[in-house]
Amino acid sequence: MNQPNTSNNVSQIGNVGNAALNRRSSGPESLADLLERVLDKGIVIVGDIGVSVLDIELLSLKIRLLIASADTAREMGIDWWAGDPFYSSDARQIEDDTRALRDRVDELEQRLGSS
Repeated sequence: MNQPNTSNNVSQIGNVGNAALNRRSSGPESLADLLERVLDKGIVIVGDIGVSVLDIELLSLKIRLLIASADTAREMGIDWWAGDPFYSSDARQIEDDTRALRDRVDELEQRLGSS
């Protein structure tokens, strides 16, 4: 009796044309492994919910949820937290500097207006 090749938790389950079909072994996967895979690759959940009465739309919700690690999100071009003053001290400093410059411009405009 031939035993399937189980090296690297992969076993051959059949052939389609010239390509072999492989599956992971049916061993239990820990929650940590699953979480690591989701954060590494990312997962997107999309949903639309609508509430209507007599063909009149009362409520429409569009849900777009991305679950990924910060590194994965940066690779996708998503880094909104880098410029948000609530999450970034650099952004807070920029916001404070901008506020100070606006105050100074207002003061200079008032001086010019009263001359």
